[in-house]
Amino acid sequence: MKCGIIGLPNIGKSTLFNLISNSKALSKNFPFCTIEPNYGITKVPDQRLYELKTLINPKKIVPSKIKIVDIAGLIKGSHKGEGLGNKFLSHIRETSVIIHMIRCFNDIRVLHVEGEINPIRDKEIIDIELQFKDLETIEKRLEKTSKNKKSVSTILLKKIFSFLKEGKNIRTFPFKNNEKKYIDDLQLLTIKPVLYVCNIDEENNPNLKKIKKMVEKEKSTLVVLSLKKNHISGIDMIIKKSYQLLNLQSFFTIGKEEIRAWSIPNNCTAYQAASVIHTDLKKGFICAEIIHYKDFIKYGSEEKAKKAGKTFLVGKNYLIKDGDIIHFRFNL
Repeated sequence: MKCGIIGLPNIGKSTLFNLISNSKALSKNFPFCTIEPNYGITKVPDQRLYELKTLINPKKIVPSKIKIVDIAGLIKGSHKGEGLGNKFLSHIRETSVIIHMIRCFNDIRVLHVEGEINPIRDKEIIDIELQFKDLETIEKRLEKTSKNKKSVSTILLKKIFSFLKEGKNIRTFPFKNNEKKYIDDLQLLTIKPVLYVCNIDEENNPNLKKIKKMVEKEKSTLVVLSLKKNHISGIDMIIKKSYQLLNLQSFFTIGKEEIRAWSIPNNCTAYQAASVIHTDLKKGFICAEIIHYKDFIKYGSEEKAKKAGKTFLVGKNYLIKDGDIIHFRFNL
């Protein structure tokens, strides 16, 4: 699973990518500086690791990680292939979460493909291009399923098609029960969770209120930062929010050698989590000993947490909670 950074050209996508992933992707003041996607990996900020470190004093700590992709700028007509648009849209299809970056800064030295700064219009341009691509995808599927007009999937696709034509993103569609399973294989673009990022040059940017209203209406998340000022707190927030949108959580393994955070999906069982460390743990799984992070911090050590009755053994079907500290017991 990975997060893709998208938006119009010249809005700071590659700069953001470099800051998040500590990479050196080319970042220049002209459209389509990025053509092929840049791939990177970023550490997920987690203060809990450092709090555990003060108690255990390991040789090293290892945070969770997520994959980030810097995707070339989209323009009007991308769904028709303008500016290599079809190629860029296919890169978005490969992501699990979209980081939609919007330019709110005024700088005459940085070209704007539309000629002037208008964040609302810019957001709508990207939305429309993704919506058109989804309409095209659904239309092709409906052509194939035309004989099954009364099937659940066909009826659902027709409803979504009409929804898209109203200029709405599929992520706001009122799905019922398990309806999403009928369209999972289509890899639709506007159904993907989105994190909006506004790149500003001043705190009281006049465009922010309008952007915030649009994002709230969508029930999505917004992060505001200035890449020019290199806001580390904003970068950390983007990574944390992206991690959440990927539906990931972390559990910890602890010891004098290292404290490590492991990424697992929400609603992951102890049996499934074991294989994230090593397949042998899953094969020989006996049980898992759990101490929750908050209890470990409260009592200051594993031994004291045990005396307080805050450790417990669980079987294969135990659902891991974010922040669980786990010792797996297994047979080789």
